[in-house]
Amino acid sequence: MKLVWQIAAFSLSFLFGGLPQQAAAQEVEITLDNPSFEDTPRHSREPRYWTDCGWPSESPPDVQPDFTFQVTKQAFAGNTYLGMVTRDNDTWESVGQLLNSPFEEGKCYEFSIKLARSLSYYSVSRERNVPANYVEPIKLRIWAGFGMCDKREMLDESPLISNVDWQEFKFKFEPGGNYTHFILEAFYKTPSLFPSNGNLLLDDASVIRMIPCDTSVPDGPQDPEPTSEPLADATPRSPSQPNTPPVTRTPTPTPPQPTETTIAGVKRSEMTAGRTITLENIQFEADSSRIIPSSLPAIEELREFLANNPNVSVEIGGHTNGLADAKYAIVLSTDRAKAVADYLVRKGINRNQVRYKGYGKDKPIDTNETAAGRRRNQRVEIKILDM
Repeated sequence: MKLVWQIAAFSLSFLFGGLPQQAAAQEVEITLDNPSFEDTPRHSREPRYWTDCGWPSESPPDVQPDFTFQVTKQAFAGNTYLGMVTRDNDTWESVGQLLNSPFEEGKCYEFSIKLARSLSYYSVSRERNVPANYVEPIKLRIWAGFGMCDKREMLDESPLISNVDWQEFKFKFEPGGNYTHFILEAFYKTPSLFPSNGNLLLDDASVIRMIPCDTSVPDGPQDPEPTSEPLADATPRSPSQPNTPPVTRTPTPTPPQPTETTIAGVKRSEMTAGRTITLENIQFEADSSRIIPSSLPAIEELREFLANNPNVSVEIGGHTNGLADAKYAIVLSTDRAKAVADYLVRKGINRNQVRYKGYGKDKPIDTNETAAGRRRNQRVEIKILDM
């Protein structure tokens, strides 16, 4: 009779909350297909079950070690791993895949992956068309979205990866949507005014596990444990002398005062919705939307401001002088405003924070009769939309 009650109790436990807890634990683990990037070693082709999310005009990432680029490092897990690069023509590589179950908005997750850098990754400089070693330390950025290669939200990023041995890096993120796709991206040091040739090696990605949001996840690789005992004090002591270490007083550092972020000298506290600010020193090549490199510090200031103030959204406004045909002026000013907006998004700014519009020659702020006046009219402005 006792055995019958035990069986009945087990059955009720199974039906009303016993084993289903284990099933629930399994449901909050999102697994990746081919997490150690196994495939035939080859260059310019992503590993199976991963999709190339890089630039259409550039080659896909590599399954390493392929030896074509003199990358010879042994895999951490399995036989192969993923190699991705950034380039000096402002392009970089990334891969993505469809998740086997979507993220849950407002829930927290942890994820880890082994990262390293190769001291040799020889290819050709895209800017100079000469042999180059893609050896600059770069970082990993993790994105999520609703479609393949849709970088809707950046979940987290690593520090610059300078280690040449495999090290585990851990991440914690709280997705802002029920995203269905997951993307791994190689990217430059930020802020960076000029793109560089760098490489990033990836292996042994973990499952993506749901965790309580108050769980602490260490950033980056863990420091190794001390391997030697501390040296004993060699100073002889008399029996009456207490064995107390000397007290040292360390002055309490003065905490740095926070610096209010600005755009073109305008402080955050001085901004209101609808205010227009002219971005000085942003210039383009003649009759082109290609940004001149000397303009990048001004754009980087805007990028830093938007990164530090995610609740602020702006409109990038492009303007031309009065010499151009009206229709051409609209097209050119729109392309230039878009070029600035695209730069900000590529550098990690949420697309919802940035809009763009070309005003052509319809809103001059000076005369078009002089060269100085035309230079002032040909400008880029931002308008605060929301804050």
